[in-house]
Parts: sequence; structure tokens; C-alpha cells
Amino acid sequence: MTPLFDHAAALRAQERSHLISGDTFLFAAAAEGMADRLSVVKRRFEHGLWIGEQVPNTLRAFAAQWTLARFDALDRLEAAPRACDLAVSLYSLQTINDLPGALAQIRRVLKPDGLLLAALLGGGTLKELRDAFVQGESLTRGGISPRVSPFADVRDLGALLSRAGFALPVADVERLTVRYGDFFSLARDLRAHGFTNVLAERSRAPLRRDTLAAMLAHYAKGHATDGKLLATFETVFLTGWSPHESQQQPLRPGSAKARLAEALGTTEHLLERRPGKL
Repeated sequence: MTPLFDHAAALRAQERSHLISGDTFLFAAAAEGMADRLSVVKRRFEHGLWIGEQVPNTLRAFAAQWTLARFDALDRLEAAPRACDLAVSLYSLQTINDLPGALAQIRRVLKPDGLLLAALLGGGTLKELRDAFVQGESLTRGGISPRVSPFADVRDLGALLSRAGFALPVADVERLTVRYGDFFSLARDLRAHGFTNVLAERSRAPLRRDTLAAMLAHYAKGHATDGKLLATFETVFLTGWSPHESQQQPLRPGSAKARLAEALGTTEHLLERRPGKL
């Protein structure tokens, strides 16, 4: 099965991002969002796992010590089981081919009642750019090629937490619309974040001039305000806990000791079952 993302290309994109002077506002905003979420957790984390290159200063104080780790080309995480009580990923899961498997590996690294906090780009990210590329390539080439990586929906990502065995899963999204004076400023910021096209089946051919012109024309016509190009970014924050007996558990069906009608102050009416009807 062909992988969705090219791991080597993703590493090259990250390496090049350090050489570009674009604005990494998404990293800063997501780190602040993580700090806000961690600040309401009333416990002290001793050993944090940072999945990526470097822990931001805004998050460093939330664990007494940190271990850095990354997923390799086969989506394997080199970390000892049950070694950490906190795991954090700031967009580092974005180009993982087996995201359910990666989440399950993180859960095994966590101690019981350990916390995972991750940020990923959501489904509405760069919707304007995707639309412009579709229109430009359809007009000039009679078809389309994958130019922008796919992003998962917030509901799908929340379901993946449960599938990976996390308890008390939560997925919430923050949206940001940025106004750019020109397309090349947007492209520079994407490169500075390392968010370039690393799809395994991406076109290796240079973007044709007529395709670029058609794409820019559609972008300016359909996704601009007051001469500024609009770019939407969605960040999905995933929160899940490694299972532990002390955590709140759902009640068994039929175990309730009070009727819902009593709590609502209403009268309960039983429906009569008719023969042959369910």
C-alpha cells in the first residue's frame, strides 16, 4: 500500500523551514492554546514526552523534565513504555501515515492516567488555496493533481482518540483567517512552518506559468477582501488520558437510580406497545 506522505520529503521541509524568515504564527498560537489547556489541569507532571524537535518556552514549565522523540520513516516511536505522564505534539503528527497506530503508541508510552495533548491542522485549513488550485489546473490542464495535503475533520480526530484506547477524549478546534497582500507571502509562511506539499503522489513537475496565473486569478476573484487574499487555518486540539481506574466511568445502561422525568420536573408517559410493532 502506497503511503500518503513522503517521510523524507517531510524531513527536508522541516530542515528548510529553519532557513526561512516567514512568520510561524501558527506554532506560537497553538503553543499558547496548549498552555491554556494545561494550566487548568490540577496536577504536576514529572516526565513529559515532546514529540518533535524542541519544547517551546511557553510549555517547558509544565513538566519537571522532558524527553524528545520523533516518529521514524515506518511511523515507529522510539520511547520506553509507561515512561511519561505527559505527551505533547505540536503539529508533529501532521505527516504520519498511520495516525491511529501513532496515537496507540503514544498511549503505551504514557503511564496510567497520563495525558496526551496534540495539535493538528483541521479540515478547513487552506480551503481557499485548495479551491484555487483545483480551478487553475482544471482550466489549464484539464485535470487536477494533489497540491495541498488533506486535513482530518475534528470529529474524525476525536474518534481516533477513542480508537487508540484513550479515556475521556476531547477534540476542539480553533479557527484563524489570515489576510495576505500577495500569494507569495502565504507561500513563504507555509514554508517557514514546514507545511509544504509532501504527499507521496505529488507532482514532481514544476508548476506551469499558465496554471499559476489561472490559480492566482481565481484566488483573487473568489477568496479576497479589499485586495487581500484570505487563508483559513484550523487547529484541532486533541486531549486524551491513558486509562486508569480512578477516572470517571460511564454508568451501565439501566443502572440509574432516578428517573429523568423527576429531574426535569415533568410527567413520564409510557408508550403502549402495539402487536407487530417495535
